[in-house]
Amino acid sequence: VCRGAGYGIPEGFGGHGIGRSMHEDPAVPNEGRPGRGMPLRHGMVLAIEPMLIGGGNDVFHPDRDGWTLRTSDGSRAAHAEHTVAITDDGPRILTAL
Repeated sequence: VCRGAGYGIPEGFGGHGIGRSMHEDPAVPNEGRPGRGMPLRHGMVLAIEPMLIGGGNDVFHPDRDGWTLRTSDGSRAAHAEHTVAITDDGPRILTAL
């Protein structure tokens, strides 16, 4: 959907499991084919972190802090995060307003 609308998606970034440590397994890639990947199970808590770029797909780390990203072509980007718990009744967005 995003690529079809002209947005780029930087490779190698995505969400992750939430637990006692930062960035736990499983990795939650920002793109993939529906119905593939790890099945969601009751008790999982995941950070879903889409990142979109208004131009190409390439980003780089200009600072040595290990966190700051910039787009290679200077286009604007957006990043958001929601935490989702997988329950017996389905997904529950924990960060919903």
